[in-house]
Amino acid sequence: MLWKRQQSLEQLNAMLIGNMCEHVGLTITEIGDDFLCGEMPVDARTSQHMGIIHGGASVVLAETLGSMAAGMSCLPGFYCVGLDINANHVRAGIPPKVLGIARPIHVGFKTSVWDIRITDIQQRLVCIARLTVAILQENKQSRESRALPDTKS
Repeated sequence: MLWKRQQSLEQLNAMLIGNMCEHVGLTITEIGDDFLCGEMPVDARTSQHMGIIHGGASVVLAETLGSMAAGMSCLPGFYCVGLDINANHVRAGIPPKVLGIARPIHVGFKTSVWDIRITDIQQRLVCIARLTVAILQENKQSRESRALPDTKS
C-alpha cells in the first residue's frame, strides 16, 4: 500500500489552516489508493492581472498536493522536504477553480517524485508539475525546527 500514514480529509485540511494554503482557499478533496486530490479557487487571491490563474498559484497547489502525498507515503519516523519542483503551464486556468491530482512516479527510501496535474472544471489540462522530495529521518531537533510558533495569540 502506498500510504504508510493514514490521514482523513479533515486531518489534511486542518494542516492547511493558518498558512498560505488557507490564504489561497486550497482544500484537499479526495484521498485515493494511489492519489491525492485538491482544488483551489481562481479569484482575486490566485489570479494575475488578466483574470487567469497566476503560475505561482498553480505551483502552490502542485507543491501542496505532492508534499502532502509524499508525507503520507513516508514510514513513521520520517518526513519530507521539497528538493525541486518543475511546472509547465499549458492552458489558462479560469474561474471558478482549478483541480489537482498528485500521483507517485517514484517512492524510494531517500527521495520520492510526484506527478501533479492541474485541470480546469472541464478537465482540460492547465498545468503539469513534477515534485521531488527528500525523505529525512526525524529526530528531536528536526521536530522542533519544523514546529511553527503559535501566531494566533
